[in-house]
Amino acid sequence: MSSTIQFGSAATTCVGQFFPADAADERGAPVVVLAHGLGGTVDSGLIPFVEKLTAAGFAAFAFDYGYFGRSHGLPRQRFSMREQVADFRAACAAAATQPGVDPGRLAVWGVSLGGGHVFEVAATTPAVAAAIALTPLVSGPAAAIAALPQHRPTAMLRSTGRAWRSALAQRLGGAPATIPLVGRPGELATLTADGYLAAYTAMAGPTWRNEIDAQVGMQLGRYRPAAKHAAAITCPMLVQIADFDRAAPPQAAARAAFAARAEVRRYPCDHFDVFAGGQWFDRVIDHQISFLARYLEGAPATVSD
Repeated sequence: MSSTIQFGSAATTCVGQFFPADAADERGAPVVVLAHGLGGTVDSGLIPFVEKLTAAGFAAFAFDYGYFGRSHGLPRQRFSMREQVADFRAACAAAATQPGVDPGRLAVWGVSLGGGHVFEVAATTPAVAAAIALTPLVSGPAAAIAALPQHRPTAMLRSTGRAWRSALAQRLGGAPATIPLVGRPGELATLTADGYLAAYTAMAGPTWRNEIDAQVGMQLGRYRPAAKHAAAITCPMLVQIADFDRAAPPQAAARAAFAARAEVRRYPCDHFDVFAGGQWFDRVIDHQISFLARYLEGAPATVSD
């Protein structure tokens, strides 16, 4: 049975869920800290990964970034890259103190934007013993170039205007201007690739909201965690790449994995096909469990290539 855990971070109080391992040895169980992607919440796609991990002998700690989901923070849906990374580190500290956990065997796990955050957290947090980046967004500029064909010029102009309005409003102490997180092709939204609206809303839980701070694009434009941190990662790392990813460019992820000297697994699919319900979920989680078992001695695991 999971426990709800509140923990302090840089700017607010975050909320996580701790899931004990189904079985643990005398040292306690290894623990995996899971971070979602852009606008994601624990109840929107992370629980199926958690269930597989705990059944394999790993404890899991999944959390919502500040301003999103069950975590605190006002105004809601505010986006701060710097604060999200701080939330991730704070979640690691909270996970290490949970009952039945071996703090010496802590792994970080992130998907999409959370996978990008993994590069910084793994490089700068001594407690991290292993890292997994699933379909990681590691270069905001590369993602912006890849997304250009998916956006109409008028929608891009409207998005830029809202971004500046949001930045100014928050500088003056107000609430952010928001845009939809995901929409149909041609609509004003952050993600507009064909099929993404259906894919995201299909896994969305009750705390998820289809809106995000409009200045997210401005922050993503400067976001390059792999270029800044990949070479400094010393723990074992697994990078899982979707070869036809239209949200997180696979070429950038491959370069980041090479710089981090990471183990790489590739899948012939798009960004959301790695979640439960997608045809590659089982293979993705099997590879994660095998990797963690090898490097954290969590539980024996044998999977096919």
